[in-house]
Amino acid sequence: MIKKYDEENKLLIAKVNDKYEFCKSKNKITYTDFLNISEISVIKKFLKENKVSNYIFYGGRENSDRSILIFYPEKFSTREILEKNLEKILEVIKIKLPNNIKYEHGEILSGIMKLGIKREKFGDIIITDYGADIISLSEVSKYLQEGLKDLTRFRKSEIIVENIKSLTKIKNEFEDINIIVSSIRLDNFVSELAKCSRSMAEEIINSGKVFLNSVNEFKISKKIEINDIITIRGKGKFIFNGIEKETRSGRLLLNIKKYK
Repeated sequence: MIKKYDEENKLLIAKVNDKYEFCKSKNKITYTDFLNISEISVIKKFLKENKVSNYIFYGGRENSDRSILIFYPEKFSTREILEKNLEKILEVIKIKLPNNIKYEHGEILSGIMKLGIKREKFGDIIITDYGADIISLSEVSKYLQEGLKDLTRFRKSEIIVENIKSLTKIKNEFEDINIIVSSIRLDNFVSELAKCSRSMAEEIINSGKVFLNSVNEFKISKKIEINDIITIRGKGKFIFNGIEKETRSGRLLLNIKKYK
């Protein structure tokens, strides 16, 4: 099955397959580094094709941008995994900045990257009222903590490592927008959300830049359902919130929630 993937994805699938085989042979939990939405999409397809069910994707919070893949022995339940093992795999690094300092996501990220830590070793960076929460693999969290303390921009900050359960819960913020489409096909959504022509929307879809519920979608005529999440690389992430009305010309006025 691995042979049909291109070279980049073939290496990714091979690593995932090794994790799965180790879990199956040793009857132990295994997990990957953090994965981006493109990698998750490829892996989901591979797992579905091979009828693998004893896994979860987890990034520390609901709708994480980056997640790890966890395989667990079939004797376990997902609930048991969440309660007993996730706390051992992920931790949260809390950066508490001085009162007069505020950093954006990019400034936190650039600081981490200066430490030479690979991007796949840490997940989402959540900007909080006091600074930031960084979701990290437990294996690198202490190193990351000490490295951040040495950076000039964080020297007056308190930086602590805590249980993943202490992650600050930030309510997703949305911008309400309306679009008008002739039908609820994927290409119509992409055209309106990316503010481009239908032919350009088709090119965007064919180039692999569109994800439907975190899975790469290439079918331009795919029907979109209410609550589906559409991600367009470089344009944002959107939820189809419903049909508001049909216009006199028979077109549809849709309500969309765009993640801020």
